[in-house]
Amino acid sequence: MNNINKYIEICGIGNGLVDIQYEIEDNELLHLGYSKGEMRLLTIDEHKELLSKLNGRNYYRCSGGSAANTIISYSGFGGKTAFKTVLGNDEIGNFFENEFRQMSIELASTKVQHLPTGTCIILISPDSERTMLTCLGATALFNIKHLQEDLIKNAQWLYIEGYMFSEQASTEAILKAVELAQKHNTKIAITFSDYFITENFKEQIRKIAENSDLVFCNENEAKSFTNTTNLNKAIEILSSITKNFCITLGSNGSVIFWDDKTYNIPAYKTKAIDSTGAGDIFAAGYLWGIIHKNDPEIAGHLASLSASYVVSQYGARLKKDHKEIRDKILKKFQVTL
Repeated sequence: MNNINKYIEICGIGNGLVDIQYEIEDNELLHLGYSKGEMRLLTIDEHKELLSKLNGRNYYRCSGGSAANTIISYSGFGGKTAFKTVLGNDEIGNFFENEFRQMSIELASTKVQHLPTGTCIILISPDSERTMLTCLGATALFNIKHLQEDLIKNAQWLYIEGYMFSEQASTEAILKAVELAQKHNTKIAITFSDYFITENFKEQIRKIAENSDLVFCNENEAKSFTNTTNLNKAIEILSSITKNFCITLGSNGSVIFWDDKTYNIPAYKTKAIDSTGAGDIFAAGYLWGIIHKNDPEIAGHLASLSASYVVSQYGARLKKDHKEIRDKILKKFQVTL
Protein backbone atom coordinates (compact mmCIF):
# COMPACT_ATOMS: atom_id res chain seq x y z
CA MET A 1 0.00 0.00 0.00
CA ASN A 2 1.30 3.45 -0.89
CA ASN A 3 1.82 5.71 2.15
CA ILE A 4 -0.52 8.33 0.67
CA ASN A 5 -3.40 5.83 1.07
CA LYS A 6 -2.64 5.04 4.72
CA TYR A 7 -5.12 6.84 6.98
CA ILE A 8 -3.06 6.40 10.18
CA GLU A 9 0.13 8.44 10.37
CA ILE A 10 1.59 6.60 13.37
CA CYS A 11 0.49 3.34 15.01
CA GLY A 12 2.10 2.84 18.40
CA ILE A 13 2.58 -0.46 20.18
CA GLY A 14 3.45 -0.26 23.84
CA ASN A 15 2.62 -0.71 27.47
CA GLY A 16 -0.76 0.56 28.58
CA LEU A 17 0.02 2.25 31.89
CA VAL A 18 -1.48 4.92 34.06
CA ASP A 19 1.13 7.24 35.59
CA ILE A 20 0.67 8.14 39.26
CA GLN A 21 3.05 10.96 40.17
CA TYR A 22 4.20 12.11 43.61
CA GLU A 23 6.69 14.75 44.74
CA ILE A 24 9.14 13.32 47.28
CA GLU A 25 12.19 14.44 49.29
CA ASP A 26 15.54 12.68 48.82
CA ASN A 27 15.60 11.27 52.36
CA GLU A 28 12.08 9.88 51.91
CA LEU A 29 13.14 8.17 48.69
CA LEU A 30 16.07 6.51 50.47
CA HIS A 31 13.77 5.46 53.33
CA LEU A 32 11.52 3.74 50.79
CA GLY A 33 14.56 1.82 49.52
CA TYR A 34 14.93 3.23 46.02
CA SER A 35 17.84 4.93 44.24
CA LYS A 36 17.15 8.30 42.67
CA GLY A 37 16.63 8.03 38.92
CA GLU A 38 16.23 4.28 38.76
CA MET A 39 13.64 2.39 36.75
CA ARG A 40 12.43 -0.76 38.51
CA LEU A 41 9.75 -3.33 37.77
CA LEU A 42 7.56 -4.15 40.76
CA THR A 43 5.38 -7.16 41.45
CA ILE A 44 1.69 -6.54 42.10
CA ASP A 45 2.27 -7.07 45.85
CA GLU A 46 5.27 -4.68 45.91
CA HIS A 47 3.20 -2.13 44.04
CA LYS A 48 0.33 -2.38 46.53
CA GLU A 49 2.75 -2.01 49.45
CA LEU A 50 4.34 1.12 47.96
CA LEU A 51 0.95 2.72 47.32
CA SER A 52 -0.02 2.07 50.94
CA LYS A 53 3.17 3.87 52.10
CA LEU A 54 2.33 6.83 49.85
CA ASN A 55 -1.30 6.93 50.95
CA GLY A 56 -2.51 10.41 51.89
CA ARG A 57 -0.10 12.30 49.65
CA ASN A 58 -1.27 14.46 46.77
CA TYR A 59 -0.80 12.87 43.37
CA TYR A 60 -1.48 13.47 39.68
CA ARG A 61 -2.81 10.73 37.42
CA CYS A 62 -2.81 10.39 33.63
CA SER A 63 -2.67 7.63 31.04
CA GLY A 64 0.86 6.96 29.94
CA GLY A 65 3.57 4.57 28.95
CA SER A 66 6.45 5.57 26.69
CA ALA A 67 4.87 4.93 23.28
CA ALA A 68 1.47 6.06 24.56
CA ASN A 69 2.94 9.42 25.56
CA THR A 70 4.41 9.85 22.08
CA ILE A 71 1.12 8.93 20.41
CA ILE A 72 -0.78 11.37 22.65
CA SER A 73 1.62 14.21 21.84
CA TYR A 74 1.66 13.46 18.12
CA SER A 75 -2.14 13.57 18.15
CA GLY A 76 -1.88 16.93 19.94
CA PHE A 77 0.18 18.30 17.03
CA GLY A 78 -2.76 17.41 14.79
CA GLY A 79 -1.63 13.99 13.57
CA LYS A 80 -3.75 10.88 13.04
CA THR A 81 -2.79 8.07 15.38
CA ALA A 82 -3.63 4.61 16.66
CA PHE A 83 -2.40 2.65 19.66
CA LYS A 84 -2.44 -1.05 20.55
CA THR A 85 -2.07 -2.30 24.12
CA VAL A 86 -3.45 -4.63 26.81
CA LEU A 87 -5.36 -3.35 29.86
CA GLY A 88 -7.07 -4.81 32.90
CA ASN A 89 -10.85 -4.82 33.15
CA ASP A 90 -10.92 -2.26 35.96
CA GLU A 91 -11.46 1.42 36.79
CA ILE A 92 -7.90 2.36 35.84
CA GLY A 93 -8.30 0.60 32.48
CA ASN A 94 -11.53 2.50 31.85
CA PHE A 95 -9.73 5.75 32.76
CA PHE A 96 -7.03 4.96 30.17
CA GLU A 97 -9.59 4.20 27.45
CA ASN A 98 -11.66 7.31 28.15
CA GLU A 99 -8.63 9.58 27.92
CA PHE A 100 -7.68 8.15 24.53
CA ARG A 101 -11.24 8.51 23.22
CA GLN A 102 -11.32 12.15 24.33
CA MET A 103 -8.15 12.76 22.31
CA SER A 104 -9.60 11.05 19.20
CA ILE A 105 -6.88 8.39 19.17
CA GLU A 106 -7.89 5.05 17.67
CA LEU A 107 -7.33 2.76 20.66
CA ALA A 108 -7.25 -0.99 20.08
CA SER A 109 -7.16 -2.32 23.64
CA THR A 110 -7.54 -5.92 24.73
CA LYS A 111 -8.91 -6.25 28.28
CA VAL A 112 -8.07 -9.17 30.57
CA GLN A 113 -9.95 -10.20 33.70
CA HIS A 114 -7.32 -11.61 36.06
CA LEU A 115 -4.71 -8.83 36.20
CA PRO A 116 -4.98 -5.10 36.95
CA THR A 117 -4.15 -2.36 34.46
CA GLY A 118 -0.46 -1.51 34.57
CA THR A 119 0.64 1.52 36.54
CA CYS A 120 3.85 3.51 36.88
CA ILE A 121 4.51 5.24 40.17
CA ILE A 122 6.75 8.24 39.44
CA LEU A 123 8.56 9.76 42.41
CA ILE A 124 9.83 13.25 41.56
CA SER A 125 12.81 14.55 43.56
CA PRO A 126 13.43 18.25 44.30
CA ASP A 127 16.07 18.39 41.51
CA SER A 128 13.40 17.14 39.03
CA GLU A 129 14.93 13.66 38.67
CA ARG A 130 12.35 10.91 38.30
CA THR A 131 12.34 7.47 39.89
CA MET A 132 10.01 5.18 37.96
CA LEU A 133 8.51 2.12 39.65
CA THR A 134 6.39 0.15 37.24
CA CYS A 135 3.94 -2.67 37.77
CA LEU A 136 3.14 -3.93 34.29
CA GLY A 137 0.06 -5.87 35.38
CA ALA A 138 -2.13 -6.77 32.41
CA THR A 139 0.10 -5.13 29.81
CA ALA A 140 2.82 -7.72 30.54
CA LEU A 141 0.59 -10.25 28.77
CA PHE A 142 0.99 -8.54 25.37
CA ASN A 143 1.77 -11.22 22.80
CA ILE A 144 1.49 -12.02 19.10
CA LYS A 145 -2.25 -12.75 19.26
CA HIS A 146 -2.87 -9.15 20.34
CA LEU A 147 -1.39 -7.68 17.16
CA GLN A 148 -3.84 -6.19 14.65
CA GLU A 149 -2.39 -6.41 11.17
CA ASP A 150 -4.90 -3.93 9.73
CA LEU A 151 -3.62 -1.15 12.03
CA ILE A 152 -0.03 -1.74 10.94
CA LYS A 153 -1.08 -2.07 7.30
CA ASN A 154 -2.90 1.26 7.37
CA ALA A 155 -0.14 3.17 9.18
CA GLN A 156 2.63 5.22 7.59
CA TRP A 157 4.84 4.54 10.61
CA LEU A 158 4.96 1.84 13.31
CA TYR A 159 6.31 3.20 16.62
CA ILE A 160 7.74 0.74 19.15
CA GLU A 161 8.88 1.31 22.72
CA GLY A 162 11.93 -0.46 24.13
CA TYR A 163 10.13 -1.31 27.36
CA MET A 164 8.31 -4.05 25.41
CA PHE A 165 11.53 -6.09 25.47
CA SER A 166 11.20 -6.69 29.22
CA GLU A 167 8.91 -9.68 28.55
CA GLN A 168 9.60 -12.61 26.18
CA ALA A 169 6.04 -12.75 24.80
CA SER A 170 5.94 -9.03 23.98
CA THR A 171 9.42 -9.27 22.43
CA GLU A 172 8.12 -11.97 20.08
CA ALA A 173 5.12 -9.77 19.29
CA ILE A 174 7.37 -6.82 18.42
CA LEU A 175 9.49 -8.96 16.10
CA LYS A 176 6.29 -10.09 14.36
CA ALA A 177 5.02 -6.50 14.17
CA VAL A 178 8.24 -5.51 12.39
CA GLU A 179 7.67 -8.32 9.87
CA LEU A 180 4.14 -7.05 9.24
CA ALA A 181 5.38 -3.47 8.87
CA GLN A 182 7.92 -4.55 6.27
CA LYS A 183 5.24 -6.58 4.47
CA HIS A 184 2.96 -3.53 4.21
CA ASN A 185 5.62 -0.88 3.47
CA THR A 186 5.15 0.72 6.88
CA LYS A 187 8.19 2.56 8.21
CA ILE A 188 9.53 1.56 11.61
CA ALA A 189 10.66 3.76 14.50
CA ILE A 190 11.87 2.56 17.88
CA THR A 191 12.73 4.33 21.11
CA PHE A 192 15.26 2.61 23.37
CA SER A 193 13.22 3.96 26.31
CA ASP A 194 15.66 3.49 29.19
CA TYR A 195 19.25 2.67 30.17
CA PHE A 196 17.87 -0.39 31.98
CA ILE A 197 16.57 -1.70 28.65
CA THR A 198 19.77 -1.11 26.65
CA GLU A 199 21.83 -2.78 29.39
CA ASN A 200 19.66 -5.89 29.71
CA PHE A 201 18.10 -6.45 26.27
CA LYS A 202 20.85 -5.37 23.88
CA GLU A 203 20.52 -8.25 21.40
CA GLN A 204 16.75 -7.88 21.09
CA ILE A 205 17.01 -4.12 20.53
CA ARG A 206 19.72 -4.56 17.91
CA LYS A 207 17.45 -6.84 15.85
CA ILE A 208 14.85 -4.08 15.68
CA ALA A 209 17.32 -1.22 15.24
CA GLU A 210 18.88 -2.94 12.23
CA ASN A 211 15.45 -3.05 10.58
CA SER A 212 14.30 0.41 11.67
CA ASP A 213 13.96 3.60 9.68
CA LEU A 214 14.49 5.72 12.80
CA VAL A 215 15.90 5.22 16.31
CA PHE A 216 15.39 7.51 19.32
CA CYS A 217 17.64 7.37 22.40
CA ASN A 218 19.37 9.59 24.92
CA GLU A 219 23.13 9.87 25.41
CA ASN A 220 23.37 7.24 28.15
CA GLU A 221 21.27 4.77 26.18
CA ALA A 222 23.35 5.35 23.03
CA LYS A 223 26.60 4.72 24.91
CA SER A 224 25.19 1.65 26.65
CA PHE A 225 23.86 0.17 23.41
CA THR A 226 27.18 0.69 21.60
CA ASN A 227 29.37 -0.35 24.56
CA THR A 228 31.36 2.87 24.68
CA THR A 229 31.79 5.87 26.97
CA ASN A 230 32.54 8.19 24.05
CA LEU A 231 29.62 9.97 22.39
CA ASN A 232 31.34 10.39 19.01
CA LYS A 233 32.16 6.68 18.96
CA ALA A 234 28.56 5.86 19.86
CA ILE A 235 27.36 8.01 16.94
CA GLU A 236 29.78 6.25 14.59
CA ILE A 237 28.66 2.78 15.69
CA LEU A 238 24.97 3.65 15.67
CA SER A 239 25.23 5.04 12.13
CA SER A 240 26.56 1.66 11.00
CA ILE A 241 23.56 -0.14 12.52
CA THR A 242 20.54 1.98 11.62
CA LYS A 243 19.58 4.40 8.84
CA ASN A 244 18.54 7.41 10.92
CA PHE A 245 18.63 8.31 14.59
CA CYS A 246 18.15 11.06 17.17
CA ILE A 247 20.26 11.22 20.33
CA THR A 248 19.02 13.65 22.98
CA LEU A 249 21.70 15.32 25.11
CA GLY A 250 19.65 17.09 27.78
CA SER A 251 20.65 20.74 28.12
CA ASN A 252 23.12 20.26 25.25
CA GLY A 253 20.32 19.70 22.74
CA SER A 254 20.41 16.73 20.39
CA VAL A 255 22.33 15.12 17.55
CA ILE A 256 20.30 13.98 14.56
CA PHE A 257 21.60 11.68 11.85
CA TRP A 258 19.27 11.71 8.84
CA ASP A 259 20.00 10.62 5.25
CA ASP A 260 23.75 10.50 5.95
CA LYS A 261 23.78 14.08 7.28
CA THR A 262 24.34 15.21 10.86
CA TYR A 263 22.31 18.00 12.46
CA ASN A 264 23.12 19.56 15.85
CA ILE A 265 19.91 20.91 17.36
CA PRO A 266 20.21 23.29 20.34
CA ALA A 267 18.19 22.94 23.51
CA TYR A 268 15.67 25.68 24.22
CA LYS A 269 16.42 27.34 27.56
CA THR A 270 13.99 26.59 30.36
CA LYS A 271 13.89 25.84 34.08
CA ALA A 272 13.67 22.05 34.31
CA ILE A 273 11.58 20.70 37.16
CA ASP A 274 10.56 17.23 35.89
CA SER A 275 12.12 15.23 33.05
CA THR A 276 9.21 12.77 32.80
CA GLY A 277 8.10 12.35 29.19
CA ALA A 278 10.76 14.60 27.64
CA GLY A 279 12.04 11.89 25.32
CA ASP A 280 8.50 10.84 24.41
CA ILE A 281 7.40 14.29 23.26
CA PHE A 282 10.75 14.79 21.51
CA ALA A 283 9.95 11.72 19.39
CA ALA A 284 6.44 13.01 18.67
CA GLY A 285 7.71 16.40 17.54
CA TYR A 286 10.42 14.91 15.37
CA LEU A 287 8.07 12.45 13.69
CA TRP A 288 5.52 15.21 12.99
CA GLY A 289 8.22 17.32 11.32
CA ILE A 290 9.45 14.41 9.21
CA ILE A 291 6.01 13.15 8.19
CA HIS A 292 4.49 16.56 7.44
CA LYS A 293 7.52 18.59 6.30
CA ASN A 294 10.17 15.97 5.46
CA ASP A 295 12.71 18.31 7.04
CA PRO A 296 15.00 17.02 9.84
CA GLU A 297 15.90 20.55 10.97
CA ILE A 298 12.27 21.66 11.36
CA ALA A 299 11.55 18.30 13.00
CA GLY A 300 14.50 18.66 15.37
CA HIS A 301 13.53 22.15 16.48
CA LEU A 302 9.90 21.15 17.05
CA ALA A 303 11.13 18.18 19.08
CA SER A 304 13.55 20.33 21.10
CA LEU A 305 11.10 23.14 21.83
CA SER A 306 8.38 20.68 22.83
CA ALA A 307 10.73 18.88 25.22
CA SER A 308 11.71 22.20 26.81
CA TYR A 309 8.08 22.89 27.65
CA VAL A 310 7.40 19.46 29.10
CA VAL A 311 10.43 19.52 31.45
CA SER A 312 9.29 22.89 32.82
CA GLN A 313 6.14 21.33 34.29
CA TYR A 314 5.22 18.29 36.37
CA GLY A 315 4.10 15.23 34.43
CA ALA A 316 4.58 13.79 30.96
CA ARG A 317 1.34 15.26 29.59
CA LEU A 318 2.12 18.67 28.09
CA LYS A 319 -0.28 21.30 29.42
CA LYS A 320 0.59 23.88 26.74
CA ASP A 321 -1.23 23.75 23.38
CA HIS A 322 0.79 21.46 21.09
CA LYS A 323 -0.40 23.28 17.98
CA GLU A 324 0.80 26.61 19.35
CA ILE A 325 4.31 25.13 19.70
CA ARG A 326 4.08 23.57 16.25
CA ASP A 327 3.05 26.87 14.66
CA LYS A 328 5.84 28.73 16.45
CA ILE A 329 8.42 26.48 14.78
CA LEU A 330 6.73 26.70 11.38
CA LYS A 331 6.82 30.50 11.68
CA LYS A 332 10.51 30.37 12.68
CA PHE A 333 11.29 28.47 9.46
CA GLN A 334 8.82 30.54 7.41
CA VAL A 335 6.77 27.56 6.28
CA THR A 336 3.03 26.92 6.45
CA LEU A 337 0.86 23.95 7.19
